[in-house]
Amino acid sequence: MQILVLKKICVLIASLLLFANNTIAQKNSMSKVIDEAFKNASSQYAGLINEMSSTPGLLPHSILPDGSLHRVSPSSWVSGFFPGSLWYIYEYTGNVTVRKNAEKFTTYLKTQKNNNKTHDIGFMLYCSYGNKWRLCGKDKETEDVLLAGAKALSSRFNVQVGCTQSWDTGKCGWSFPVIIDNMMNLELLMWAYKTSGDPVFKNIAVRHADTTLKNHFRKDNSSYHVVSYNPKTGAVEKKETHQGYSNESAWARGQAWGLYGYTMMYRETGNKSYLEMARKIASFIIRHKNLPKDKIPYWDFDAPNIPHAYRDVSAGAIICSALIELSDYVKADEADEYLAVAETQLRALASPAYTAKPGTNKFFILKHSVGYLPGNREIDVPLSYADYYYLEAMLRFKDRVLKK
Repeated sequence: MQILVLKKICVLIASLLLFANNTIAQKNSMSKVIDEAFKNASSQYAGLINEMSSTPGLLPHSILPDGSLHRVSPSSWVSGFFPGSLWYIYEYTGNVTVRKNAEKFTTYLKTQKNNNKTHDIGFMLYCSYGNKWRLCGKDKETEDVLLAGAKALSSRFNVQVGCTQSWDTGKCGWSFPVIIDNMMNLELLMWAYKTSGDPVFKNIAVRHADTTLKNHFRKDNSSYHVVSYNPKTGAVEKKETHQGYSNESAWARGQAWGLYGYTMMYRETGNKSYLEMARKIASFIIRHKNLPKDKIPYWDFDAPNIPHAYRDVSAGAIICSALIELSDYVKADEADEYLAVAETQLRALASPAYTAKPGTNKFFILKHSVGYLPGNREIDVPLSYADYYYLEAMLRFKDRVLKK
């Protein structure tokens, strides 16, 4: 009997050692994946910086149909992602030259601090100046830029509707359109509240998140892209999916924005309704019958030509980054599921299937994103925000998983 018990104990100890060794091997392996990813990113972005030397004041975004580099002005909604990616590369590598370039391209965005004509000022300024603030200390100029941007965004808030307005009216019959993407810009408002102490910023962010939670989601927890309101009464007039396959389809990047946005708002407020919404969106995504094995989604979960539909790497990178953070706020078994999906995504994104060969892809890191397929724009191309959230996800995985 004692011998049998000893044998069972030995088997148990061996199993635990095997599990521990496998876990260490997996961590070491992911550590190598992340290290290689940032080496590649450093090399690619050095080439991209060189490409931009001929057009000072502009920032890179994608590749145009003729194969040339798509450059944008600081007023573009995507302008903050390139300097933001440089900040992430600097964070990982500590390379002083990368930091200088991050600072240089970030300053291009200063002209936008009072821009109240766009709802995307959060993307523009928080991805650039926000990362500078986080990594380089609290300097007055950066604070002034970010607070001015938050005030500009706040000016687009409508009390009757309970949201900040997305696009200006005049198209598609929208009176006051609000897109799910707008959840991402609330982080700037929450930063402004914490920094200034002015509750107006927080009140706007919370009201917007609450209104979006109420009106943007279907019974299956997927999201519409656009909800248009009557600006005088706050009544919902239309629900559409402008950049997706159809109004009732689940546009992949829209689901990603919602997941990320509500995870972030839970972090900033502790409001459990935001956590529950994030968990519901995560469940919709990771259990969807059309999510591929590598967990990189098609551009729309309801695209008619699946499995031959385009993938959207940008959506995959955003989802990955959000799932890693969300894993911090849930029970162990749920966290393990999120991290398993995220690891699968990171390994896929870092593979030759999605990572460009050095010196190709106009020096962007990732291939195969979709910007606006119904509008016949940015189809199966690199996108600056795909790179940004990919690098962010790599850093989050390193800090939240590999350091544990």
